[in-house]
Amino acid sequence: MTANEDQEMELEALRSIYEGDDCFKELSPVSFQFRIGDLDDSKSFLLEVSWPESYPETAPHISLDAFFNNRISPETKQYILSKLSEQVEANLGTAMMYTLFEWAKENQETLMENYQPVTSAVTLISNSDVMNNSTSVSKKKEKKEQLTKAQKRKLIGRTDNKGELPRGWNWVDVIK
Repeated sequence: MTANEDQEMELEALRSIYEGDDCFKELSPVSFQFRIGDLDDSKSFLLEVSWPESYPETAPHISLDAFFNNRISPETKQYILSKLSEQVEANLGTAMMYTLFEWAKENQETLMENYQPVTSAVTLISNSDVMNNSTSVSKKKEKKEQLTKAQKRKLIGRTDNKGELPRGWNWVDVIK
């Protein structure tokens, strides 16, 4: 069998196994995303895997660079990649995507045991900067009140083609 025939057979198998599974996403016939863990789980991560021409004889390219993983530290990402590459080495020459995804699902806890949520660079400001910024924040103009869709529709319904309210729209009838 050629590498392309192996790839097509594995692709069909992956499609049938993960059909309807929102964790698996086929980006192209040779690249996939697989979410390990639930969406609301803080220890979940997204694997991006792509096949080189000679896959499965050569290792697939595995990446954790998806935006979904931006809260995972580089050290944890490196640890996950090193453990996955060990699995790849053990399965080289065979169709390994299902094995890889299932292994990652089973070992999610150990892969993410050193997980510390990475906070964005914005929070790394010193206290003196925060003090300086707090005075400038109070000088800013107050935010305009947001209208709901229903309020906007009602307002549009009362205006003419220039966006102006008709004369006397807020007059009150005076009863003698």
